[in-house]
Amino acid sequence: MKPIRVAMLGCGTVGREVVRLLREQADELAARAGAPVELAGVAVRRPHKHSDLGDLITTDASGLVTRDDVDVVVEVIGGIEPARTLLLEALKSGKSVVTANKALLAEDGPALAEAADASGVDLYYEAAVAGAIPLLRPLRESLVGDRITRVAGIVNGTTNFILSAMAASGSSYADALEEATRLGYAEADPSADVDGYDAASKAAILASLAFHTRVNAADVHCEGIRAVTATDIAAASAMGCVIKLLAICERTPAEDGVPESVSARVYPAMIPAAHPLASVDGAYNAVFVEADAAGQLMFYGQGAGGAPTASAVLGDLVAVARNRVLGGRGPRESAYASLPVRPMGTLRTRYHVSLEVADRAGVLSAITGEFAHHGVSIAAARQTGEGDDNGSARIVVVTHKAPEAALAATVDVLAGLDVVHGVHSVLRVEDLGRKGVAG
Repeated sequence: MKPIRVAMLGCGTVGREVVRLLREQADELAARAGAPVELAGVAVRRPHKHSDLGDLITTDASGLVTRDDVDVVVEVIGGIEPARTLLLEALKSGKSVVTANKALLAEDGPALAEAADASGVDLYYEAAVAGAIPLLRPLRESLVGDRITRVAGIVNGTTNFILSAMAASGSSYADALEEATRLGYAEADPSADVDGYDAASKAAILASLAFHTRVNAADVHCEGIRAVTATDIAAASAMGCVIKLLAICERTPAEDGVPESVSARVYPAMIPAAHPLASVDGAYNAVFVEADAAGQLMFYGQGAGGAPTASAVLGDLVAVARNRVLGGRGPRESAYASLPVRPMGTLRTRYHVSLEVADRAGVLSAITGEFAHHGVSIAAARQTGEGDDNGSARIVVVTHKAPEAALAATVDVLAGLDVVHGVHSVLRVEDLGRKGVAG
């Protein structure tokens, strides 16, 4: 059979593993794809670092992706540009594309999908979310006959490692981040991970696939873990919970005149220690998918790293190669539902609010009165510990489910009261039950 020729964009941690697997497993990949899968070239910025690849190396990425002898382009360089321009050139030239670029897909996925459709080629991106875990293909193919109602889980290994370390040792966020950096789990600039942007890009992709609706990164409410303290970790433990950075995507039925909608958000939250997600430690990922007929499904495994991510890239590459051999195509973008994205302020969940207040009579009554005034029902309110020498005490309030906007308004008012010395933390409490937090 005529070989399937592959152009690689990037040869970093993931790209090197892809090249290694293509070479070491050449015979098996050929048998699975129905034809040999060969490297046509590898585009890099610093060729002197890749002398082992010989004549395959080029710095002319645009020339490589439009070459007549290239069938598939694999992109593992990341970022928006030049990846967007290169992939659009590849698709318009009739090349199928395999990418691991979650940021680009969350921002410009529809443009890539339209370019693929126009040329009648494939766009695959399993490696963009949760590394080696087969998650996107089940959403796009295995569950296409079902109605998915929620996708929720841990999709960033760096933040999960940090929070797990804080819980295990009682260390501060700064110390846990330093350890994650030393071990290679965190980048020198960890902002994309710890501020939630990486997880938000993945949430946009998951929501788009699960709900047949175009959701981009700007639609995802995003909060990171920088503000999580050892005190918060201890407070969660006292409630029988752990704190995890969650990506939650939900489909909410029409009710009370509000049309059916979808939501996507990322934030640190307390979850019951008995929930399976609570035991996911270190740099691992885990995602729950809920569907009407299938019920609850859990996907678990290594969510990052060179070899795990390369495994997902190779899976896509074999699928695309097989389609090229047989003259067919994989699934196209499905955005028929086109549901509106529900505003964050209307979503309902429970909250854990920690306040430093004046240690005197009547303060608790004043605080609970503000919650009542804004329509936020309190499940429990208590003072923790004794008042300090400065005349301050700590009060913790746990609410019933309430709209985000109502809770935010309550906290704003509380922060301005003379008897409140500070709002230390506001954390959501997610039970992740069948009805979902937006019900």
